[in-house]
Formats: sequence, structure tokens, C-alpha cells
Amino acid sequence: VQLQASGGGLVQAGGSLRLSCTASGRTFSSYVMGWFRQGPGKEREFVAAITWSGGSTYYVDSVKGRFVMSRDNAKKTVYMQMNSLKPEDTAVYYCAASGGPSIATMAHEYDYWGQGTQVTVSS
Repeated sequence: VQLQASGGGLVQAGGSLRLSCTASGRTFSSYVMGWFRQGPGKEREFVAAITWSGGSTYYVDSVKGRFVMSRDNAKKTVYMQMNSLKPEDTAVYYCAASGGPSIATMAHEYDYWGQGTQVTVSS
């Protein structure tokens, strides 16, 4: 599976962005998909994940109520709608695919990674 993330950019605090991650390969619908981010000088951290069916999602506390992850298996794409953005959301955002059976929050549980897209939130 190859993953291509897009949609990052520069936005003012309080603004919105929608990230997309499109996959190649025939088995996209069988993967749990996740988003991680790595801010300047910080470790990579889990942000959100979605089950293969899209029926269940999980978010880190800092983005709950602001970010919404979804997927369209027909388009082999996952999305993350990011609202009410804050300067602390500034990071490179990575999408990832896990072949495990359920939601995964640890980086080592993911088998494939995209190249990352930069999100910068100005105050």
C-alpha cells in the first residue's frame, strides 16, 4: 500500500483545513487508517484512527470535538476535517495504514506511512 497525503497549508487560528490521504492497492478497505502528527521538536503523536468500515473512530483528547476523521473506501481515501485550529496543531501530519483488527494508537502498529503534509496555524 502506498499512501499520499495532501491538504496541508497555512491557516489562521480558528480556521479549518481538510486533509486527505489516498491509497494505492486493492486492499485499502481492509486497513485501519490513522493520522499522526509531529510538531517542531516533538515526538510523533497519534491524532485519530478509523476502522476499516468507517463505523468507529478514536481521537486523542486534544482534538476531540474539533477534528473529524472519515473514509471513502470506493475512493481509497481517508479524510480529516480539522476545525477550530490552534497554533499547537502546527505539525507535519502523516497518514498510516494498519493491518491489525482494530483501532491502533501506537506508531509501531502501523505498517504503511504516507510522506506527510505540513499544517501551520498562525496566531
